[in-house]
Amino acid sequence: MAKRKQSIARPSREEAEEAVRTLLRWSGDDPSREGLLDTPRRVVKSYEEFFRGYNEDPVAILSRTFEETDGYDEMILLRDIRLESHCEHHMVPITGKAHVAYLPGTRVVGISKLARVVDAYAKRFQIQEKLTAQIANTIQDVLRPRGVAVVIEANHQCISTRGIHKPGVSMVTSHMLGEFRDNPSTRREFLAMLQSRTCAAE
Repeated sequence: MAKRKQSIARPSREEAEEAVRTLLRWSGDDPSREGLLDTPRRVVKSYEEFFRGYNEDPVAILSRTFEETDGYDEMILLRDIRLESHCEHHMVPITGKAHVAYLPGTRVVGISKLARVVDAYAKRFQIQEKLTAQIANTIQDVLRPRGVAVVIEANHQCISTRGIHKPGVSMVTSHMLGEFRDNPSTRREFLAMLQSRTCAAE
């Protein structure tokens, strides 16, 4: 099924900065006071970093692969990938870790590319469920491995700093494809490798 590409007219930097001034006034403060004079510029600049994923192509990131692996066909797992995103419902931070594994077919990819794919999707407005699926589906579609597994553990400020105010709560999501979904022993091996990180750190 083809993905629908959205075309969005992007406001100018000046319009974005004026929007920040509007929010400052709505919050009850004066954007013309000394401490806030440069805030609109800083906020817009920070948004360029927070949401740079909209300018990155996860498929292109995975396009360079390697076939010279001497027949290696066991699990490849990249654990504890630092994840920073923003909740699309309240525009507040989501922080945590992603764990990405795949069973190579004929090709492998540089491990930094797995982390970059995580960032390319995380650096957008997100919900964790969609983020988890996007990472796994893209790796599956591009690399065509025998299976992909993605687990994300994250904290959401939308429940820790507002609303029900429950700090310390983490959310765990997983998306498994191919052998990770169909083969219980492969799934158990993956989960055991995740759990072993605690023992290795001791």
